Amino acid sequence: MNVGVIIAAAGRGERFGPMSKLDQDIGGRALLMRTVELFTKRDEVRTIVVAAPPDTFEDFKAKYGATLGFHGATVVAGGREHRWETVRLALDAIPQECTHVAVHDAARPAAGAELLNRLFEAARTLPAVVPAVRITATIKRIGDTSVNVAANPDDALADSILGDAGRPSIEACPVLETLDREGLAEIQTPQIFQADLLRRAYAQENLTGATDDAALVERLGETVHAVEGDVTNVKVTTSDDIRLVRAILGVRPPAERPAHKRF
Repeated sequence: MNVGVIIAAAGRGERFGPMSKLDQDIGGRALLMRTVELFTKRDEVRTIVVAAPPDTFEDFKAKYGATLGFHGATVVAGGREHRWETVRLALDAIPQECTHVAVHDAARPAAGAELLNRLFEAARTLPAVVPAVRITATIKRIGDTSVNVAANPDDALADSILGDAGRPSIEACPVLETLDREGLAEIQTPQIFQADLLRRAYAQENLTGATDDAALVERLGETVHAVEGDVTNVKVTTSDDIRLVRAILGVRPPAERPAHKRF
């Protein structure tokens, strides 16, 4: 088994805020490097390709290029709009001798060794494998429209003095229906595929609407198998997720560590 790994790192991360989530300090190393290091010591992995934001590609290389090169990783420019564009571009940099390709979100630095072991072992037999966490919560479909629920709506005096700025508001959306959660699961990464299968999936004419790589394999009519995921395999989307990842990995924020153990 000869695996090429694609780290999808080209997303804008707009929900995280003005700072780059990939730069966040996770136990003295940038989040991106924590993610890359998940694969550097695995015997199955022969190459790692990091797909970077195209609009800041040179800055990205200046910041991470040397360290990624030390780990044997190659940096390529990803897509501007869609995740599938990023993976398709990175796939071109995967050597033909790779028998399998694993695609992983750069914002998932806490994928544990046991999860990776399950996925890699299953991929020795199955052509397409994804990690899945079964849904146990109640799932409802929420409408797009919302109503603004203002606190103290009858407080005319406060309104006359402060205007809308002085009135806290809450956006409330209508519940359209409650879904049957039977058989539903949250799909994570890394997702591992036989290399020729993933290349066929990305050779399809229409890739729009695909939110993960497995969806494109499904469009071919091929079977994707799910193995047990891990709830600690958190995808960092907001600043609150950084605190959660630090707790999962057992590392402290930089301000709480001695200066010589920070960046």
